[in-house]
Amino acid sequence: MSGNIAESAQTQWLHRPEGRIAYDTVGTGPLVVCVPGMGELRSVYRRTAPALAAAGYQVVTMDLRGHGDSDATFTGYDDVAAGGDVVALIQEVGGPAVVIGNSMGAGAAAWAAAERPELVSGLVLVGAFVRNPPMNPLLALAFRAAMAGPWAPRVWASYLPKLYPGRRPEDFAAHRDAILASMHRPGHARAFSRTTRTSHAPVEARLGEVTAPVLVVMGDRDPDFGDAAAEGRWIAERLNGELLLVPGAGHYPQVEDPELVHPAIVAFAGRVTSRA
Repeated sequence: MSGNIAESAQTQWLHRPEGRIAYDTVGTGPLVVCVPGMGELRSVYRRTAPALAAAGYQVVTMDLRGHGDSDATFTGYDDVAAGGDVVALIQEVGGPAVVIGNSMGAGAAAWAAAERPELVSGLVLVGAFVRNPPMNPLLALAFRAAMAGPWAPRVWASYLPKLYPGRRPEDFAAHRDAILASMHRPGHARAFSRTTRTSHAPVEARLGEVTAPVLVVMGDRDPDFGDAAAEGRWIAERLNGELLLVPGAGHYPQVEDPELVHPAIVAFAGRVTSRA
């Protein structure tokens, strides 16, 4: 984040049965909860949160379990666990909320919307994993091996630039360094490795229960999908939602092309919270 809005953010703690979830709050107004993906920090929304706060929203950005400032003391690190944290956070702050989820965070957001539909007024699913994508079994095995040991943070750091095929932000190196520093905290590398073994099948099984309005945001060069545009269309059709394809962007279109993505998110939030 940057600017006066970011400076007013205060890190707070959501207490869960097995540990704490870190989150920041900026702005006032209808609630928006931002959920990062695997291997990321809540600062992946460092530009999104100020844009929403300036538009009149209370914006909460959270860290996943075992990521950032959140504890690595949990037994579960999958979509369902993260979705439960989203539900608890909305209840803590006071909902309902528009929930923005990036990557695995999108799966958590969709699960939360299915679990407690009265708490979710809208979903923005960015670079979304809401089902297990087709993958060569040998590649899947190689990925799991790469993410299974103490070398996992270095592997992730080397892969991260590939997720930004478009316009990489000027502060990318500092952001990557912050991710690596987080992974070197006690227990965090192990928690990250466990997160990489997440199956999105439990989320796909509940997509029919999602009733909230949905905006899908996909970079059309997202390397995490064989055909990102087709995956975005499938999700939008499955959830009766809208689709924003971001030309040239990868897995983090809200960072790569904020001038296109943020106005679309603000407009969507306005429609679903009756502020349009």
